[in-house]
Amino acid sequence: ADNLSDALKKLKITTTDSTADSLEGCLDCLLQALAQNNMETSEKIQKSGVLQVFANLLTPQSSCTAKVANIIAEVARNEFMRNPCVDAGLIPPLVQLLNCKDQEVLLQTGRALGNICYDSHEGRNAVDHAGGAHIVVDHLRSLCSKTDPASEKLLTVFCGMLMNYSNENDTLQSQLINMGVIPTLVKLLGIHCQNAALTEMCLVAFGNLAELESSKEQFAYTNIAEELVKLFKKQIEHDKKEMIFEVLAPLAENDVIKLQLVEAGLVECLLEIVQKTVDSDKEDDIAELKTASDLMVLLLLGDESMQKLFEGGKGSVFQRVLSWIPSNSHQLQLAGALAIANFARNDGNCIHMVDNGIVQKLIDLLDRHVEDGNVTVQHAALSALRNLAIPVVNKAKMLSAGVAEAVLKFLRSEMPPVQFKLLGTLRMLIDAQAEAAEQLGKNVKLVERLVEWCEAKDHAGVMGESNRLLSALIRHSKSKDVIRTIVQSGGIKHLVTMATSEHVIMQNEALVALALIAALELVTAEKDLENAQLVQILHRLLSDDRSAPEIKYNSMVLICALIGSEPLQKEVQSMAFLEVISKLRSHENKTVAQQASLTEQRLAVES
Repeated sequence: ADNLSDALKKLKITTTDSTADSLEGCLDCLLQALAQNNMETSEKIQKSGVLQVFANLLTPQSSCTAKVANIIAEVARNEFMRNPCVDAGLIPPLVQLLNCKDQEVLLQTGRALGNICYDSHEGRNAVDHAGGAHIVVDHLRSLCSKTDPASEKLLTVFCGMLMNYSNENDTLQSQLINMGVIPTLVKLLGIHCQNAALTEMCLVAFGNLAELESSKEQFAYTNIAEELVKLFKKQIEHDKKEMIFEVLAPLAENDVIKLQLVEAGLVECLLEIVQKTVDSDKEDDIAELKTASDLMVLLLLGDESMQKLFEGGKGSVFQRVLSWIPSNSHQLQLAGALAIANFARNDGNCIHMVDNGIVQKLIDLLDRHVEDGNVTVQHAALSALRNLAIPVVNKAKMLSAGVAEAVLKFLRSEMPPVQFKLLGTLRMLIDAQAEAAEQLGKNVKLVERLVEWCEAKDHAGVMGESNRLLSALIRHSKSKDVIRTIVQSGGIKHLVTMATSEHVIMQNEALVALALIAALELVTAEKDLENAQLVQILHRLLSDDRSAPEIKYNSMVLICALIGSEPLQKEVQSMAFLEVISKLRSHENKTVAQQASLTEQRLAVES
């Protein structure tokens, strides 16, 4: 301790003409003390005011420069020392040293700057201000192909410095991307894949940068996919695989890179991991299974990569994914169902899958999760069924396979995501299927639940889908029984509210359903239509210049139907509809103009 105090005192009075030997001795003493107790020594160094002296000692000409930089690197390992290093003005001279040729000086300078930048906003700003990142990126470029141990050590330190410099800072990450650091790092990874420390630094740097959209475009022009898959195949340790996964996941969000990863053989690696870990209860294996199967699903989100793996339904990958659905692992069931939902993104695939028995597998999976089931699996299986039900030719096949019955078992669900998918699946199934629409529309339990969900103010999606399904039951069945069921369950007011939706498609669906109600069961619905103030709403829709032509057209059709009811006709007469409608006779849309003439005649006759 006495030696340390002496050394600090000597350094304080050091002027440039003191002998290099006495200076070296003091610096050695500091380094020794830091090695024994870094934190305590750093505190003493800070209190002594020596940091300011260091700024003058950091010159390329001095033989002590590397040692001074090493001391700064050591003290900056402590969080409380980073700002004092910046305040002492150490950053500009350190950045200047990055231009020198001495490898030891470069190494210690890189360490010092990297440690000062670690989790320090001030440190990063100072390095940015002094232009340090530019010089380091240039070094990486020029050293990239050198494989001697000293160069690799330097490359590792520089990568680490850039990583600390840009970590969690979008602005600085963008700056590095604009400097073109990505192709250099990818090249580094390829050349130095045998060097574990350097590889690790590259991976963490990729992980930092890969979150940004602009980086993905640059990555797509490199052979990153190939390099990462090559590296991945060599890994045995869980932690190393995990590191590569952390880079793959954000990169795989880019469609071009998805395809490159598929072509580089990532899928085979993932399937192998699934096979190895599926029956294990070790924590690491469970985590690896989840990551691998999640990544697999992500790769299927790209249209090209998905089609490549589907291979017309004959692909081995597609077949393997099918085998996940009956698995006992919830994680694999989930990934399997999500993968099917992703494969079901075009009609051809959907038709092929339905013809080859996928529906029964999904129904069996849903059946396993009816009682206290896994919500994510329910949601995924329903998503897959909903997508499969989109092509017209699949609807009848899926209905006869019992999909509607399987889906209705989840009416009790209190989970909005499950409710949302359940509604969407039923709506897709009954599209233009009159018999099925009638059957479901007469199901009192279903209709009552829909009416309840039409009021789910906290869940706009569920609310919207419930309204749309109510309307679809009427539109596709055109059945008086269905309309009576909906009237008795209190659904009319929701259809009237739906006519005021901000989405034209929903407004239109509501108006068409209401027109069918007025045409088929006006007496039954009369009271509810009156209470829901339908006539006022129609007046508003027809008066509003922003209403779409089809909304105006269907509103007039509905008015013509409503005047068959005495109380509703009185309302229509009291609201000066003729005035609004006569204006529409000159509407630019021919169909609207024609309907306006017809409606005007009907109203004139009735008045």
